[in-house]
Parts: sequence; structure tokens; C-alpha cells
Amino acid sequence: MIHERMIERVLDAALSTGGDFAEIFVEDRFSNRYELLTSAIETAVSGRDFGIGIRIFSGVRSIYTYTTSFEENALIALAQRAAHALRRGESIIQSRPMIRETFPKQMIEKWPNDVEAIAKTDVLRQMDDYARAYDPRIEQVRVRYFDETQHVLIANSDGRLVEDTRVHSRINIVPTAEENGVIQTGHYGPGGHAGFEWIEQLDHRYYAEEASRIAVTMLHADECPSGKFPVIIDNEFGGVIFHEACGHGLEATAVAKGNSVFAGRVGEKVASDLVTYIDDGTMPNAWGSLNVDDEGEPTRKNVLIEKGRLKGFLVDRLNGRRMNAAPTGSSRRQSYQFAPTSRMTNTYIANGETDPADMIASTEYGIYAKYMGGGSVNPATGDYNFAVMEGYIVKDGKIGRPIKGATLIGNGAETLYNVDRVGNNLAHGAGMCGSVSGSIPVNVGQPMIRVSEMTVGGTKEGNE
Repeated sequence: MIHERMIERVLDAALSTGGDFAEIFVEDRFSNRYELLTSAIETAVSGRDFGIGIRIFSGVRSIYTYTTSFEENALIALAQRAAHALRRGESIIQSRPMIRETFPKQMIEKWPNDVEAIAKTDVLRQMDDYARAYDPRIEQVRVRYFDETQHVLIANSDGRLVEDTRVHSRINIVPTAEENGVIQTGHYGPGGHAGFEWIEQLDHRYYAEEASRIAVTMLHADECPSGKFPVIIDNEFGGVIFHEACGHGLEATAVAKGNSVFAGRVGEKVASDLVTYIDDGTMPNAWGSLNVDDEGEPTRKNVLIEKGRLKGFLVDRLNGRRMNAAPTGSSRRQSYQFAPTSRMTNTYIANGETDPADMIASTEYGIYAKYMGGGSVNPATGDYNFAVMEGYIVKDGKIGRPIKGATLIGNGAETLYNVDRVGNNLAHGAGMCGSVSGSIPVNVGQPMIRVSEMTVGGTKEGNE
């Protein structure tokens, strides 16, 4: 992408005023987006973004700058300007000779840029057909296709030089159902760190029909009762609650500054004994997986909570300095326009031993959240609220009528303690996570779990 001698000169310029570490991040990204609405292709956009970011450390101070130029003189001048902003004195450090490193790769069979647009739009039309055929009450279907191929080069003054190629592919389908003036939508959005072969191998009918089923089911949902109840949260995207209410609090971005309820608590009991919480960036072809993170560190499986006890955090290089902790392969960014920081990859609650059917059967009265929607969280306190996209009343050990308007309200730390059942049906769901280093692909996951008591916001008072 750029040659090694140029990289060394740019890094030396970045260290010229006394910085103790410098890094260059080069990105060349190709993306394709198609959107179908009312059975017609409405959007077809392809693009390419190229840029270079330069970061310098002086102790725990840092500066980050970026450009779209790859002219050597311009890059050296940019590095020098950034270095002057962190001036500490004369340079006492020079970059070490580059040592090119390679790591195991995510397997890609069909590179998206080699696939004709018609093959991609045919998938959208097929899913549209499946979604509409599910039920005559499906009035509208929106299907989105996305792929991107990101080439990166990461080099630093410690001598690390890594090149990597990341490929992401995703489908989103949103059917809308209408009956007697009542309108409801469903949604499904599988994604993978994979090529077009992953899109071809998806069960298009299943995802389309399941999204339509959600929309149709919710047409006749009752109002959700409000109060404090046991709540059963299904697998897959149900893990979004713990991603938001717990996962962000385990990132060094928050921990290093004391802005996390988990800061300073390694080794302490922070959750139910049934909870083991893991972030694993190595899962083959998973949406949140990476070969190396955005500092060139190989990704790994990080056990964050083990049987209720806090084991560690997700750590990037800069916050690792603040915490005196080694990086964990968890540094991520949206693009060259963002400095990296600690972020999640594929984060999930590990399998337990309870059969999901037994979990339902042992619940006298509560709420079953089959599919979660969006929500918000305060990472400093762990307080959250999340909408339930598809929910049901559980009564006398059986799933009853669907409910709408349900919101789960709580505190992440308290909810971790209140997990009293963990199922054996772990599954993962794809999503996008936003934070200070931009929006990135992440997987959330869990088996079905039961929380002994949660506050449920609804429009109907009390039990049925």
C-alpha cells in the first residue's frame, strides 16, 4: 500500500519532538450497498475510501491526525505538525526496523468485488418474494444488502508491520404488516466476516419468513403489563442487553478513567455463578471477528467474567498504559478518520445447562422476550432500557399471548446477579456498535436466560 522505507521516515518524523511511540494506519476500503423497496431496487451505491492516520504517544498523552494524501512529503509534514503538538523535547527514540508479521486469516471464497451486481440484487428479490408470500397482510418489504472489502496496513515505531484484508457481508430485511389500521414491522439482519459465498449459503426463506412472522404476530399483540417480573430473554440478539449494559463497562475506554462500575474489581464476584461472559474475536467468519485488531495485535478469546467473577477487561495500547495492562487484541475503529480504542468483537454469555423448555415450564408468571429491539445505556452506571420487538406473557409454565410496548429497564450490574437460569442453546446476532472510535460490526450472543426480576415498562398495570 505504501513502501516500508516511507513508513519508517514518517514514523521518525512523528517521534521528532520526543514522543515515545508512533503508529501509522493505512486504509483502502471498497463498499457496495443495494436496497430494495416495494419490490424494486431503489438504491445501488458503490464507493471507495482511502486514507492514512498517524498517532503519537507521549506517556499517556496522545494525538491523532489523518489525511487522504499518500505523498511522502505531505505525510512527513503532517507527522511533524502532530509531533509539535505533543512536544516534549528532542527526539531520543527512533523507530525500529520493520518486521512484517502474518497471522491466520478468516477464510474468504468469493470476494464481493468479483461478484456481479445482478447476483446481489437477485438475493434481495428472492427474499422480498419469500417475505410477501408468507402472509397477505405483509404490505411492504425493505431489503438491504451490504458488503465491504477493507485493506489495512498497520505499522508502528516498535517495528510491527501488519497488512490485513477484512470482508464483511450482511443482509437486512424489514417487512411491514397492516390490518385494520394496525401496522407492525419485523426485522432480521444476519451478517458475517465472509464473502459472497456466505450470502449464497444463507437460508433466505427462513430469514425472510421469520421477519414477516414477527410483523404479523405483533398485529394482534396485547398491551404489555408493567411491574417487576421474571423475564426470559431468548438467545441470539437477546445478548444485546449485556453487550450494552455490561460489555461497554468492561472496555478499557471506560475502565482506565474510572468511568465503569467494574473498575478496580478484578477477582471480585460481579455476577451470578451461572454467568461466564466472553469476547472472542477469532470466531471463524463471525460478523465481529478480525484477524488482527486496528493496532495490529492478533485477536483472541478473552474471558471477561468466569462463573460470576471478574477476570479482566478489553484493553487497547493507550489505555493499557494508563492501567499498566497488556493489550488484548481489542482495539478497533470505524475507519482511518478515528483513533482506535478498546471495543468488543463477538461478545456472549457462554452456554449453561438448562433446557429452554424447562426454563419456560418452571416460570409461573413472567415475560418472554423472544426478539429484542433497540435501547440505550449509561456506561458509567450501567442503567439501561431496551425495547422488546417480540414478546409474550408466560403463565403457569406456558407461553401465552403476544404483548407489545414492552420495555426492559434495569441496571447491568444488578441484572448480572439476577440471572438464575442459563440455557444450552447459544446463538449469535449481528449488529453495529457506536462509540468514540465510530461504528463497527459486532456480534452479540447468549443462550436463553432467565432473570429472576426485572422492571418491565408497559401500558397496562399489574399481572393479568
